Amino acid sequence: MATLRLFVSDVERASSFYQFALGFVETERWGPAMAILARGDLEIWLAGPPASASQPWSDGTQPVPGGFGRMVLPLEAFDKVAIELAGGAVKNGPLKGPGGTQLVVADPDGNSIEFFG
Repeated sequence: MATLRLFVSDVERASSFYQFALGFVETERWGPAMAILARGDLEIWLAGPPASASQPWSDGTQPVPGGFGRMVLPLEAFDKVAIELAGGAVKNGPLKGPGGTQLVVADPDGNSIEFFG
């Protein structure tokens, strides 16, 4: 199983998004600090502000939501489903390349999700 940790500002809001928009299932929850969700062989750890992973690093760097790292989710009916899920949060695309088409959307905290089909 692959695990991806995402920093979020609100664990409840982020968990709802991943469950209802993307089909993940919440498997564990530690209040506003942390939620673990799963879909197939992918597990997402949503770390909120109270999580230990959200504490500043030794050099003072503060982990925050967003960035360029992203998970990639395959879609069979790419155009219809990806556009519907994107709502108003399209960050890039759709772009067609030699391997297929991609569309990058943002979750409620600005973390990127790439739909590929």
